[in-house]
Amino acid sequence: MLSPATPVNELIRQEVLDNQELLDTPADPYLDVLVKIVAEMFDVKTVLISLVDRDRQWFKARRGLAIPETPRCMSFCGHAILQDDVFMIEDTHQDQRFVDNPVVTNPPFLRFYAGQPLFSQDGHAIGTLCLLHPQPKQLNGKQRQRLKDMATLAEGYLKLRHMSEQTTQLRAALSREQRKTMLDNLTQVWNRAGLEHFLPREQTRAEEREQKLGLLFCDLDYFKKVNDVHGHDAGDKVLWECARRIAGAVRPQDVVTRSGGEEFVVLTQVRDEQELRMIGERIRAAVARSPIDAGEVELQLTISIGCALAEPQENPERALKRADKALYHAKGNGRNRVEFAAFEAKPAHH
Repeated sequence: MLSPATPVNELIRQEVLDNQELLDTPADPYLDVLVKIVAEMFDVKTVLISLVDRDRQWFKARRGLAIPETPRCMSFCGHAILQDDVFMIEDTHQDQRFVDNPVVTNPPFLRFYAGQPLFSQDGHAIGTLCLLHPQPKQLNGKQRQRLKDMATLAEGYLKLRHMSEQTTQLRAALSREQRKTMLDNLTQVWNRAGLEHFLPREQTRAEEREQKLGLLFCDLDYFKKVNDVHGHDAGDKVLWECARRIAGAVRPQDVVTRSGGEEFVVLTQVRDEQELRMIGERIRAAVARSPIDAGEVELQLTISIGCALAEPQENPERALKRADKALYHAKGNGRNRVEFAAFEAKPAHH
């Protein structure tokens, strides 16, 4: 196996990548859509937006691959960032550099690879948009140009994101090491530790903006059946896709978390109950709108949602309990619905 060489500008390249604040951040709905379109456009099993870090390649967006990262020493993208143009291997079995690579000899049994480097504002290759497939393939001149065009779109979006308010807030709020512990590996949204971190912060931010913190407690209906009947691989694919649909239904500044199992909690800043219910309805509709590809089978799923508004100065954990209670009512009232739990002031003691 030929490990990729180290770029001559590696120290600066790594510094630029670190400054982008992209590594170990939640999946992005816009990039998720981009890799989905690219997979369909080129008819390949896997498409990645891969960022080449010190000793690993980490996937900011992925389609057709369950793992969040692989070692850099066996990465194809490590080779791709060494050049300006598309790096392509039509058949790994015919290429002595890659024929014994673990990703060729073991799952995903890679036969075809094409990667277009993604460049930062000042021209450093930080990663790739890449195509992977378990059968040999070729790209003609027009297809190569199309891959470069799609990479330009990804690049442009990453540059805009780097300048965004969320990135500034993320940089101020969390170190990269903290982020690593707060990201759910399977769904690539914040995990329970992330929820606990963001809950009080989002409450404070809402109050500063004279808005209210809205909490949406979401639970997939009859999810246990998916695991029992179709297996855990299918269950994982369902959770991955549901996380995409939830994140795609809310706004970029909203916080999407997986609080455990098939439960997701969304934190959002809203004016009132009506706006919160509207967001809940968008999530509900996004999950129910079309079947979910779970590998061997397509499954039609629904989601139940309980929501609550945190009152000024209220402990947000208490508001979360109310949202959970509303979720319980949504389940009891037939599922696939949004229920709201109003704030009940404790009676004054005389």
